[in-house]
Amino acid sequence: MKNTLFTLILTIACLMPSIAQVNYKTREEVPDKYKWNFDDIYKSWDEWEADLTAIKKDMDQMLTFKGKLGESADNLAAMMQLQESLMKKAYKAYQFVSLQSTVDTRNTELQGKLQKVQLMFAQFGVSMAWMSPEMIQIPEETMKQWIAENESLKVYQFDLLDMYRLQKHVLSEKMEELVSYFSQVSGTAGKVFTALSTADIEFPEVELSNGEKVKITPGGYSNIVTNNKNQEDRRKAYEAFYDVYYKNKNTYAAIYNGIVQSGWANARAKKYPTCLDAALEGNNIPTDVYLNLINTVKEHTAPVQKYSKLRKKVLGLEKYYGFDGSISLVDFNKKYPYEEAVDIVTESVLPLGKDYQTKLKTATSSGWLDVYENPGKRSGAFSSGVYGVHPYMLLNYDETLDYVFTLAHELGHTMHTTLSNETQPFATHGYTIFVAEVASTFNERLLLDHMMANTKDPRERIALLNQAIQGIIGTFYAQSMFADYEYQVHTLAEQGRPVNADILTNIWKGLADTYYGDVSEPTMYSGYAWTRIPHFYNSPFYVYQYATCFASSAKLYKDVTEGKKKDRQAALERYITLLQSGGNDHPMEQLKKAGVDLSQPETIMAVINQLDELVDQLAEEIEKLEK
Repeated sequence: MKNTLFTLILTIACLMPSIAQVNYKTREEVPDKYKWNFDDIYKSWDEWEADLTAIKKDMDQMLTFKGKLGESADNLAAMMQLQESLMKKAYKAYQFVSLQSTVDTRNTELQGKLQKVQLMFAQFGVSMAWMSPEMIQIPEETMKQWIAENESLKVYQFDLLDMYRLQKHVLSEKMEELVSYFSQVSGTAGKVFTALSTADIEFPEVELSNGEKVKITPGGYSNIVTNNKNQEDRRKAYEAFYDVYYKNKNTYAAIYNGIVQSGWANARAKKYPTCLDAALEGNNIPTDVYLNLINTVKEHTAPVQKYSKLRKKVLGLEKYYGFDGSISLVDFNKKYPYEEAVDIVTESVLPLGKDYQTKLKTATSSGWLDVYENPGKRSGAFSSGVYGVHPYMLLNYDETLDYVFTLAHELGHTMHTTLSNETQPFATHGYTIFVAEVASTFNERLLLDHMMANTKDPRERIALLNQAIQGIIGTFYAQSMFADYEYQVHTLAEQGRPVNADILTNIWKGLADTYYGDVSEPTMYSGYAWTRIPHFYNSPFYVYQYATCFASSAKLYKDVTEGKKKDRQAALERYITLLQSGGNDHPMEQLKKAGVDLSQPETIMAVINQLDELVDQLAEEIEKLEK
């Protein structure tokens, strides 16, 4: 079945450096109202241990159904209900440890408990290799009859019938067992990348023009290229940072080749014609959707280049480089205290209805959010659901405008999960990544409109427009470029052609030239960004979904906010239904019901045209300020 037993967590992560404005020396200093309430999952570790014991009993009980699933609908229903009971407890047991470990990464006891849970499910995965091959032996017509006659099976109908679509990719029991042995091995290259680029990496120190010495970690680098007005300082930081990856380019190339070759081996083992087919067919995404995205975007990069030219002019730079792309266009350092940010975001979502707004207020006031940075807490932001409880949302709030948008973004995920869990049974509550970024980017656009309508400060208006433009470029254009890169590299592997550092760099340079033109000056490090993008190594063919989600949310936003009142209301109802639908259908069908067809270039062009308009609006605001 396409939804495996062991997908315990859907985490929508936005990794970013955190520069906290509210500093706490220990987690204990953080007021409880800004921290997660883990009691909503378990009141004690004894309760957690009791669920682990119950999970093991469920696992043993599931094995008793081996060889019996095809005997009767009652047997299949009993096994499916047992699996559901197991997974509900598994979500809680895993998240109880994982979330606590997230805010206390130095706690080795938590790490040990997390590994205990992970090992238990890895071993169970091997022991349950028989299940999919046995289930697929039940004739499809028999399955349809069983579902029609057995009420207990109806809730599992979507997944049970969808497995026949993927039947040709299910191997024999022995082959499935053999493939399962290699599941952990195939992830080794990704683990090597993580170790090389985090645990074993040594970042250099540079001396800035003011005499300050700064270690160029990812956070330190981001801080300099975002806030330091001196171009030479930004250059120093850029060269120091990328030199670390450049020196290991051949190692990174070997690791990435291992990722690609592993993907191709798994695709062939499962009888897929290409790696792309293997990545998309599980969710029934046509390959044309992927190709339509990368080709349409690649042909319409003019707005990105227009924005870069505007930046070069406004910043007064004789030569413009990639490391100049994040520096603010105006001096705007306004701080947004957390409570103020919550109020702004809450007000901005009113177009989605009072009920949506009320649920969002509950999320921000009930121990669902972990707000501030503390020693040992991981960086970034994410929202992760616990079925039967509520989502848990991590922030490292720093009072910047960027983090106000992050708050709106992650609350979009939180609301999506909330509405899905409230409406769907466990069997269909989990939505796919293909629709996951729709709600988050929709919320960001609502926030932009709300803040633009409520400020007369020209500098804030410029900052807001720049925020929106950077969001489109980072979430839509950059991810489309990344998707194109992955497609080209995997195609080389499928053709039996070499994959090495020079080839990877040349592909990257070719795409960068297409996307950004000749506005940016080249450097010796220009073609090596591929060395440090985690998604390439940890989740191949993932990033395109950021772009398709952005295109989807742009279309839905337009439908909900423009046109006649009756049409807007109907569009809003379709959108809320999308958020409530979880995984009860294939994502392309869910989006079509909401009013989005990603197979059409027009859907992709809506975002491209939106960016073009925003760049023109930014130019007008800058001209007003100069006058």
